Amino acid sequence: MLKFDKNFSPDYGNPVSLSPLIRRIVAQNPSPFTFHGTGTYIVGPEDGSSPLAIIDPGPAMPSHLHALEKHLNGRQVSHIFITHNHMDHSPAAHPLQQITGADIYAFPVDGQTWSDNHTEEGLDKEFRPDHELADGEIIHGDGWTIEAVHTPGHLSNHLCFALHEEKSLFSGDHVMGWSTSVVSPPDGHMGDYLQSLEQLLVRDDEIYYPTHGNPIPDPRQFVEGLIDHRKQREEQILKVIRSGAQKIPDMVEIIYAEVPSYLHPAAARSVLAHLIHMAETKRVKCDGEAEVNSVYELI
Repeated sequence: MLKFDKNFSPDYGNPVSLSPLIRRIVAQNPSPFTFHGTGTYIVGPEDGSSPLAIIDPGPAMPSHLHALEKHLNGRQVSHIFITHNHMDHSPAAHPLQQITGADIYAFPVDGQTWSDNHTEEGLDKEFRPDHELADGEIIHGDGWTIEAVHTPGHLSNHLCFALHEEKSLFSGDHVMGWSTSVVSPPDGHMGDYLQSLEQLLVRDDEIYYPTHGNPIPDPRQFVEGLIDHRKQREEQILKVIRSGAQKIPDMVEIIYAEVPSYLHPAAARSVLAHLIHMAETKRVKCDGEAEVNSVYELI
């Protein structure tokens, strides 16, 4: 059974040392979708003068930027890495660049799919990296080596970052420590998300550092649990369709009966992502374009 560790102390604004090469500072932006807030990672030897890397600088909050600047204390930063351009991950990149002079690295955003139905309000649409990374690209720093791992699904441009020296993976929102990831069409795609999870199973990473939540020390078992959870969710969807629920709001009322109603709109986006994937794999059909209020039937 999939279990999340929610015993998390954010210690806002104060760096926490997680390994010889990794520190984390949590932004004070808690929400139903960020847990206690965005965890920004500082990578590189804690003692010394070699340039550092920063992963997911987070929201452009003055308090968070001040905490980062205070911790850096004039130390050079050579790279700013972004897992994806949601508003809790990328907006602080450019203000941090003004402070440090570091270049920004991320997967290309030009291929993102937007719609006019307000489902992507959480996107940082102004974000553009200085350097566009490809899957498998390796960046060498002074005492650290980062590999870009393209993991589309949560968003099409989502990257995880592997730290070779410690066999660790910064998993962004692809694998979170406190909850399952939200997959919301049009740019979120459940089929891609599941394939990206399978991709992680062939890697030898020994620990994950998600942007939200605690480190994950047994990542393979955890990822297998995420895949099983999604398969079980699809079985639930098939079951409620058999029982007569043909529209997503009706499915959500049944499947997420124990979840607070203010989270039901997000749950509806997740069910939509599942149904699009299930239609693509010929298990359900839709009476037109797949949307929240469309009618779905079994094939």
